[in-house]
Amino acid sequence: MRIGSFKLAHNVFVAPMAGVTDRPFRMLCKQLGAAYAVSEMVTSRKDLWDSLKTSRRANHDGEAGPIAVQIAGTDADMMADAAVYNLQRGAQIIDINMGCPAKKVCNKWAGSALMQDESLAISIVQAVVDAATPFGVPVTLKMRTGWRADQRNVLTLAKQAESAGVQMITVHGRTREQGYSGQAEYDTIAQVKAAVGVPVVANGDIDSPHKAQQVLKYTGADAVMIGRAAQGRPWIFREIQHFLAHGTLLASPLVAEVQRLLLHHLQDHYSLYGSHIGVRSARKHIGWYTHGLPEAQAFRQSMNTIDDCDRQLAVVADYFERLGQHSDRLHYPTSEPVLETHT
Repeated sequence: MRIGSFKLAHNVFVAPMAGVTDRPFRMLCKQLGAAYAVSEMVTSRKDLWDSLKTSRRANHDGEAGPIAVQIAGTDADMMADAAVYNLQRGAQIIDINMGCPAKKVCNKWAGSALMQDESLAISIVQAVVDAATPFGVPVTLKMRTGWRADQRNVLTLAKQAESAGVQMITVHGRTREQGYSGQAEYDTIAQVKAAVGVPVVANGDIDSPHKAQQVLKYTGADAVMIGRAAQGRPWIFREIQHFLAHGTLLASPLVAEVQRLLLHHLQDHYSLYGSHIGVRSARKHIGWYTHGLPEAQAFRQSMNTIDDCDRQLAVVADYFERLGQHSDRLHYPTSEPVLETHT
């Protein structure tokens, strides 16, 4: 699996997610088996580049390469400038966001809203490719299947993007209209894979080793990208990679290992955001880690009252200590994976 000159260890990636895939989370996912991780989207607006929010999103201190930065915007020249800005600060791959379904993004005609204006979308792609080429840096693209069910135009855009010089295309198997509702469909991803020569990555509802294998086989995609299923379960990458390579399932993680991983994640999280913001923004990660575990609801309710980092660490450590007294390994609820297809 290659992206430009970069050879990746395997084909299981973590998806860029706003408010989630910051540097601490990306580094943890890579540590636990993700072969590739893309940053949260960085705005193309120059007036926001010096903001604390953008500087945190663009923070890659200590992160193993390749360093991939996703940029978002609606103006070709601004997007080209954003690419250069990030390349000068260490980005090794630039990813263009045409997949975000969030209203605050789409209302500004960015993200997946760009798919409604094919001419503008491709002009942005071409401008970013032209800006990155002198640096020898590959450009990738992440899209949805279309704006809505009767406007699935990802196939047209994928072909044009390949012609413009994009070197990898990721497709989330939903329209923007769907958001994250319903079930992802993979027929369209298979069509994109059959139509282009660059690597294609399948994204959407991949939440288990079996599902990853099914999606790869059904779509012919070169890789899978995991998003929501990695929230609170970053070891899913090693589980999938191991299953794809060996055909066997890994045992669920040890309680002691998850305790250690989460405590380290929290400390790294505090170091990026500071104690005041960090203790609050960490609550969502703690909630995801403990979802489905014994007494999790009461634990999360008590967690929401804690405003001190040291206290938060101590309570988390105590919770997993008590779990470890009953079982060496974590046991999350599971369901039989089903591959949904729609023609």
